[in-house]
Amino acid sequence: MPAPAPIPAPLPAPLPDARPAPLLHWFLPTGGDGRDPGGVTAVQGRTRAATRRPADIGYLGQVARAAEQAGFTSLLTPVGLGCVDPWILSAALTQHTSTIGFLVAFRAGLASPTLIAQQADAFRRFAGGRLRLNVVTGGDPTEQLAYGDQLGHDERYQRTGELMAVLRELLDGKRSDLDGRHIRLAGAQLVDPAVEHPVPLYFGGASPAAEAVAARHADVQMLWGETPAAIGERIGRLRALAGAQGRTLRYGLRLHVIARDTAAEAWAEADRILAGLDPAAVRATQERFAAMDSVGQSRMAALHGGSTDAAALEVSPNLWAGIGLVREGAGTALVGSHDEVAERLAEYRALGIDEFVLSGYPHLEEAFRVGEEVAPRLRELAAVQDGVARSAGGES
Repeated sequence: MPAPAPIPAPLPAPLPDARPAPLLHWFLPTGGDGRDPGGVTAVQGRTRAATRRPADIGYLGQVARAAEQAGFTSLLTPVGLGCVDPWILSAALTQHTSTIGFLVAFRAGLASPTLIAQQADAFRRFAGGRLRLNVVTGGDPTEQLAYGDQLGHDERYQRTGELMAVLRELLDGKRSDLDGRHIRLAGAQLVDPAVEHPVPLYFGGASPAAEAVAARHADVQMLWGETPAAIGERIGRLRALAGAQGRTLRYGLRLHVIARDTAAEAWAEADRILAGLDPAAVRATQERFAAMDSVGQSRMAALHGGSTDAAALEVSPNLWAGIGLVREGAGTALVGSHDEVAERLAEYRALGIDEFVLSGYPHLEEAFRVGEEVAPRLRELAAVQDGVARSAGGES
């Protein structure tokens, strides 16, 4: 009888796909800049300390070039009554930079999605594809009324979902026909679109209505800097919602950074900022936040509860909620040594965060500091994380 064929050795388990290195973006202070945080909308008002440096093209060009030289992927250009128009500013700054991209925010529902797609297509064509879009629904009824928008919270997100569906089709070179509740159009199509430059859609919102839109339409869901436990819970829920749609999301985190050579130096800077806050401005800001219908803003405010007690403002290791006392939106900062800040960012990455939109006061100097000191440390930690994950995948 012939010898039995040898039993083949079992194939090793496939290694997990290599995870891309974390993307780091920087923030453009289009309402003015300084050493101290302040309001970011005209409705909220500004303090002189937060706007010592005017948001002119000369200064913002310096910030953009600093972020480019420091290795950031793109610049978030915010939208709101207190900001210059992000489209015009970003287009101007493409002439002052060479490689850095622009994460252009726009207020959903205030313009036709066909017009927005035309603007985006022209931008990516003339700027060599350096475009990402940040879709902002809006969470302040006072500011929305100033724009002429009278829709309620959930209706605004329904409209945003319809707009994102149209944008995706048009930017991908497809024809769009939609008979929606808020948007009705037929035969919309871009002429010779620059589809070789894909445009990812970034989106934020913490309410059930917002998360439903993210699951269906977003490429990157942006989160504000809550505790790791809260971020992990949100990512888990969003993964389930997107999975039910047959989709996979990427996740981004918006944070401020106060990083120094030592932890003592960093906390001294946080203490300086806290000591300089006007109690009247804190009270007025928190009263305004209480009147907003943004779930995300409510979650930010709940982290500090309006308290200016220094010890209570560290809501998680190195996570400081003091900026949210006077600033709308992203209101937390990672405070610590360069190593500590990088370690906290790596912990968020381990939860599923792929991208970080960072900022610091003033944005010019801090772009260099974060890019030169924190970013390399984070990339090293991410490489270690990925090496451990691949090793574990090979041994299973």
